[in-house]
Amino acid sequence: MYTVFLLFSEESIQPKPRTPLKLKRSNVKYYTMEKAEVVDLIYKANAEEFFDSLRHLPDALWFDSGHPVCSSGQFDIITANPSVTLETNGKITTKKTLLYTKDYTDEPFDLCERLLSTIQAKDKQYINYPFTGGLAGYFGYDLGRSPACELPKLDTLPDMRIGLYEWALTIDHLSKKAWLFFNAKCSKGLKNKIINCINKTSKDTDLNIKLSYKLSCSTKKSHYLETVKKAKNYILAGDCYQINYAQHFSASTKKDSWKIYKDLRLRMAAPYGCYYQLGETKQAILSFSPERFLKLKGDEVITQPIKGTVSRGENRIEDAVKAKALIDSKKNKAENLMIVDLLRNDLSKNCKLGSVKTPELFKLESFKNVHHLVSTVTGVIKDTATPLTLLRDCFPGGSITGAPKKRVMEIIDELELCKRSVYCGSMGYISANGQMDTNIAIRTLLSDGKKIHCWGGGGIVADSDAEDEYQEILDKVGLLIKC
Repeated sequence: MYTVFLLFSEESIQPKPRTPLKLKRSNVKYYTMEKAEVVDLIYKANAEEFFDSLRHLPDALWFDSGHPVCSSGQFDIITANPSVTLETNGKITTKKTLLYTKDYTDEPFDLCERLLSTIQAKDKQYINYPFTGGLAGYFGYDLGRSPACELPKLDTLPDMRIGLYEWALTIDHLSKKAWLFFNAKCSKGLKNKIINCINKTSKDTDLNIKLSYKLSCSTKKSHYLETVKKAKNYILAGDCYQINYAQHFSASTKKDSWKIYKDLRLRMAAPYGCYYQLGETKQAILSFSPERFLKLKGDEVITQPIKGTVSRGENRIEDAVKAKALIDSKKNKAENLMIVDLLRNDLSKNCKLGSVKTPELFKLESFKNVHHLVSTVTGVIKDTATPLTLLRDCFPGGSITGAPKKRVMEIIDELELCKRSVYCGSMGYISANGQMDTNIAIRTLLSDGKKIHCWGGGGIVADSDAEDEYQEILDKVGLLIKC
């Protein structure tokens, strides 16, 4: 049972104020968030119990920091029951509210911009909360494909699903505080529903039941090895420098995706994970992403691409040897640097001249199953840009396409056998206060109600060894494809 206290002041949880994002787009309208409320909760290191009490609500969504298994993430954010949803399938985006359903052919990011403007808030006192209501969901990789792409889609999930949410449960593991934030747009009835759900004790009688499945690859290993040769021919011909080539895995299953997620997060929790239950269907996204795509706080932009991966060792000595080999690898550093250059260019479209910097290159980050090389690129957003223009102009992330992006995405369409769906897209939120945080949707399972789908990929460069690249995929997603 949770003890709940209603508060009307945020002083106990407010971090040090920062300069708010300055939005000047003519189509963005603001309101004053005068009636926002905060509900103080007892801090928990594991947000699983909180989400378990709310996951029965439509479009329940948990941005998972990975705590306590993974300690590098700061916030857990849980929300559900959006007042509006935008769902894109092909060229049509459907807007759904309680009162009506309407189809649009407008660009999905523009529709999101217009929807966000209905809840945009300018109050400086809320700028340091990560999510004060706003947009949350996912942008699938296929949003960035050419309309001429004729690859088959093997799952039934939409290309994009974004909800307009009016509340959030947040856990800050840095300050060890937890709270509910109710936006001014949130109705009294929904507030009471959320509090009542949290106050009910959730009982999961099947918690200790082991769930098993095995996903099979849509292609044979020999096909992968042959395709890597084709990719290298494009590189040697001068078409591109790096190609992120992916394989698809799937299996029929009737297993509860929520129980699969809980089981997997014990072994591969990551700082940018997410569990998203779409609508009231059996469709769900189970993401254990270690990679941040774009974060915006105040006017500061940050992206942290991953390039360079090696499996963990069987013991401390072997693990240290593998980590050092990755750090010293000229090939992996070269791959990483290519993507850093690409992202510097992408960020410059919406960042102030001269503000794009690279404060960190090739940092080693370690997870339960792999080591990664991670770089950091930062910038200062232009006064004329918004979170969504920044996201749109950087989408999809360069670390999962290759370089140069436009040409390499054309090559990916030729080499791969199916659409990527949510995989290599982005999951995250754009808050009413101007903040944004998104991941790259890798290490991700899709449950479409009939099958589980998964993809694994890696960057191919001129000196790539096809056998090594194949093994790297298994190192990355081995736990996902065989549970």
